Amino acid sequence: MVLTDKWFSTMAEADNEMPIFVTGRDNLDEFRLSNKFKERVEIYWKYDSNHNGMPSDAEGELMEQVINALQKAVEKDKLAILTGIYTGNNERTLVFYTRTSRVFGERLNEALAPFPQLPITLYVEIDPDWNEYQELCEIKPFAESDITEE
Repeated sequence: MVLTDKWFSTMAEADNEMPIFVTGRDNLDEFRLSNKFKERVEIYWKYDSNHNGMPSDAEGELMEQVINALQKAVEKDKLAILTGIYTGNNERTLVFYTRTSRVFGERLNEALAPFPQLPITLYVEIDPDWNEYQELCEIKPFAESDITEE
């Protein structure tokens, strides 16, 4: 199984009509169908925002550093895969599918040790069918190459 770094982006809207930027990882069918990544871990990061529900530049930069450190820690041996990122309405959500949430938690703590305490909470669910990821892919925009002429 080869983990690529191909992503797609689109927009969504929260119930209060605030914009949500959605970034999803593409080409994960091999991982999804392998039945090895049965647990979904969601990391919620609440932040104070500007008027449009987005993080400040400084907080956005910190978020990127954290994501990079966490991805490196869990994807190096394919313990877990970052599949989606949702940003807006005063919150960033990271979605991972993992082989084991227990070891994921250990790696999370190690990866985040150099950072100040972060305003994050975790949610774990058994999701062997990758339901959240499949819903994410349903909102994926079509690329020009996906459109066939008749």
